[in-house]
Amino acid sequence: MRRALLLGSLLLSGAALAAPLPTYELTLQDGHFTPPQLKVKAGERFKIVLSNRGQGPAEFESTPLRVEKVLSPGVTTFVVIHPLKPGLYPFFDEFNPQLPEGSILAQ
Repeated sequence: MRRALLLGSLLLSGAALAAPLPTYELTLQDGHFTPPQLKVKAGERFKIVLSNRGQGPAEFESTPLRVEKVLSPGVTTFVVIHPLKPGLYPFFDEFNPQLPEGSILAQ
């Protein structure tokens, strides 16, 4: 009986780990982000699918999130973000620092 409970608990925890992450899409195009702000649930890991639709390279970079990802034109990739405390987390394209930043709002 004890072994069955242990096995059942392991299967349930494995199923929780295998659950798909909430996913958000972000398009980068010549220094502009669409959408300019992502609203996410605080305290939950999530994935951002990044697509560079611009003519040149683009970079998704965030100092507070400690993440950066460089994308060649036409490339789609993703980053996984750790659970965030409620707040506003800016990101920018280092190839276009003169343009407005984007942000993630964790609520």
